[in-house]
Amino acid sequence: MSDSERPPVFEADRDDPAIRRAYESARESFRYFWREVAWERRRIVPALDVASVKAPFHDGTHQAEHMWLSDVDFDGRLVSGVLLNTPNWVKSVKEGDLVRIPLGQISDWMYAISGRVYGAYTVNLLRSRMEPKERREHDEAWGLDFGDPAQIRVTPNWPGDPQEHPMSEAMATSLKEQLAKDPSFATAKGDRGWTILHQEALAGSAPTVTVLLEAGADPDALTDEGMTPSQLAASLGWDRVVALLERK
Repeated sequence: MSDSERPPVFEADRDDPAIRRAYESARESFRYFWREVAWERRRIVPALDVASVKAPFHDGTHQAEHMWLSDVDFDGRLVSGVLLNTPNWVKSVKEGDLVRIPLGQISDWMYAISGRVYGAYTVNLLRSRMEPKERREHDEAWGLDFGDPAQIRVTPNWPGDPQEHPMSEAMATSLKEQLAKDPSFATAKGDRGWTILHQEALAGSAPTVTVLLEAGADPDALTDEGMTPSQLAASLGWDRVVALLERK
């Protein structure tokens, strides 16, 4: 999908049980989207072709309009991003607006690596209801490989521990070396009062969280929004990370 193109807006029946299940699945699996976005921010060479979240918007004049956000961020409570679509009927937001949505209200997410799509629950539901020719035209318009609409891809089939991102172990080794040179890195705070432990906890990275705790990172440190690393990890269901933090 080129930079000049925008994902289309689809109007879905909110009373459709299948669409409600798609929303729920997207919310339950959002942690895998966020983990990939968190690692993307560290890459020297970007790997993601697309990283977007879909959310409903309404202003009381019509049923909700579900639109896509780019430049996605997450603080443990709110998903924020820049609105990619021009609304068809909602007047309260416009393309290019920075918006914030509670995690429990998002309706989809998707990212793509080398053109291969992960997530896209509602998109694949709609694709499953298309005739083969229409589906091919849809996919060509996006310029992405969505795969079998009945088999949602959530993460790539990486080797090793399926609970960990493959960059976690490599990052843990380099992080240990960095902390040996500068121990203050473990407790330094950046934007919003976040330490690197907050970031790693929200990304669900047990190897790097372990290294940070061993180096003296504070598991009770609070962000400016008043959240601990454990609370951030729990917000996305990273149980292994929560257990590490609560043992300290």
